[in-house]
Amino acid sequence: MDRRRFLTNGIAAGALVCVESVPGPFQATHAQNTGRAEVLVQLSAKPEPIQIHLNRTAVIVVDMQNDSCSKGGLFDVIGMDVSINRSIVPQIRAVLAAARKRGLPIIYLKMGYKPDLSDLGPEGSPNRSANRQAGQSVKAPNGMESRILIRGTWNTDIIEELKPEPGDIVLYKTRYSGFYQTELDSTLKGMGVRFLIVTGCTTSVCVESTIRDAMFRDYSPVLLSDCTAEPQGYGLPRSNHEASLFIIRDNFGWISTSDQFIRSFDEPM
Repeated sequence: MDRRRFLTNGIAAGALVCVESVPGPFQATHAQNTGRAEVLVQLSAKPEPIQIHLNRTAVIVVDMQNDSCSKGGLFDVIGMDVSINRSIVPQIRAVLAAARKRGLPIIYLKMGYKPDLSDLGPEGSPNRSANRQAGQSVKAPNGMESRILIRGTWNTDIIEELKPEPGDIVLYKTRYSGFYQTELDSTLKGMGVRFLIVTGCTTSVCVESTIRDAMFRDYSPVLLSDCTAEPQGYGLPRSNHEASLFIIRDNFGWISTSDQFIRSFDEPM
């Protein structure tokens, strides 16, 4: 059985629900406009090229926030090299610029908890243990008080270089997967989205978790390999990043690059 067979049936449109959006006109009206002709492009990818409907495609940006990418954020506090995550910023910026030009919806995912940590998980749970620094007080670069992984603080803000623009959607999540107890699935279905262009960090944790859950829900996820990064295991003979690219390519989706994604716009079928 060819698991890569292209399916043309779209997901029925429904109501759009989101936690937080940047004020401004929503750019993805094409996804809700059933009267507009669909634009089909072929994207070079592994294990094989994939045909995607741009009208049913969204770009996902995973956890490109100060806690993951900036000095003073969580990763920096626990001793991870944030420059590895920051190295993908130029490629993501290029992808977002191209996507906005074509009117593709852009969805940012942010890891963030309520100030009272009531959504972190019970004492002794794996999620609470893995995120035990959540709620810790730190100083933001501007001198203001902030807290690690807490909603509405500097720590969970998207980094300045990738700041959401009017019409973009921003969703908080409390687990590694962007689909776990969030509005992501209903938001995508409300826009008629079927294909996901995935970017962000980290490759083997939040990005892979989100891609796995996307595949389980019958979305077609494409990870752009130069738009994702992983500090953990970076110096190993085979890094976590490389292992995730391999397993995603063979089991959960497609692997492409920012250049191939951008070039696909100029090669409609």
